[in-house]
Amino acid sequence: MLMYFSLIGGLILLLIAGDLLVRGAIALATRFGIPPLVIGLTIVSFGTSAPELIISMKAAFEGVPGIAIGNVVGSNIANVLLVLGMPALIRVTQCSESGTRSSTVFMMAVSIIFTALCWQGVLDITAGIILLALLGFFLSWTVWTSRRAKNCQGSDLVDEDMLEEAPKNLGLAILFTIVGMIGLPIGGHFTIDGASAIARTWGVSEAAIGLTVVAIGTSLPELVTTMVAAIRNQSAVAIGNVVGSNIFNILAIMGLTATVIDIPVPDEILEFDLWIMLASSALMLPVALWCMRLTKIRGLAMLAIYAVYIILVFDH
Repeated sequence: MLMYFSLIGGLILLLIAGDLLVRGAIALATRFGIPPLVIGLTIVSFGTSAPELIISMKAAFEGVPGIAIGNVVGSNIANVLLVLGMPALIRVTQCSESGTRSSTVFMMAVSIIFTALCWQGVLDITAGIILLALLGFFLSWTVWTSRRAKNCQGSDLVDEDMLEEAPKNLGLAILFTIVGMIGLPIGGHFTIDGASAIARTWGVSEAAIGLTVVAIGTSLPELVTTMVAAIRNQSAVAIGNVVGSNIFNILAIMGLTATVIDIPVPDEILEFDLWIMLASSALMLPVALWCMRLTKIRGLAMLAIYAVYIILVFDH
């Protein structure tokens, strides 16, 4: 029973600490006059990915690469099938933003490159540098396109609610940031310990736990964001949130982790899960490029596919 408390408690702590870190950092950045564009591209993007980064790095250092890679691959699969499937049950989702279309194509390209790098058997420092270089290109390209479209404001890259909810008091902002920075590694420790113990007890691989339980847990912020966006009839926000998260999961999390420590790629992920990730990413292309509507029927189909995938992961 303790291992379940460790996993669930660790995930909750990661999500809370990540949220506090983002809010505190946004408040500090705003106070020092950093523009919304930079805040959106750096603090928000990296801050919301902090739980996944902590889990992947800690798992890699503790010799459980299945969780390190499974967390990212599983999160990207969940982001498409679960995080976009659920809001479609509430309201029809449709993409109408040209920027999201180009980002979706880039996400697909990044997913293919990542899969090719994984087929080396090990994600090493060379792979990490390649992924980080692509991240640098993506950030630079986003800055350029945002400046051209928004006359340097870039406010669309950071949630206005997040800016408003950031603490206005300097002391509180510093406290949020410090608590977030302390809470993240603690949450990561409990999550990895709990996930590893559950895998041993259930007789499944760490990769299976990383691909499912841990991945779903770290995808909860994206799920909440897309559900709220669907209720507010902001479908472009929902799709853009998923695409951006998937890009950062691969380039930032795997890039940084592989640069620090070599990550062996488990055979089961090579043979099955990477292909599911590519297939789910490909599902985004007609949605973004040809404005295919995600209706309730299609949403149910996506959720059914995800349920089958979860079953296959544990039977694999």
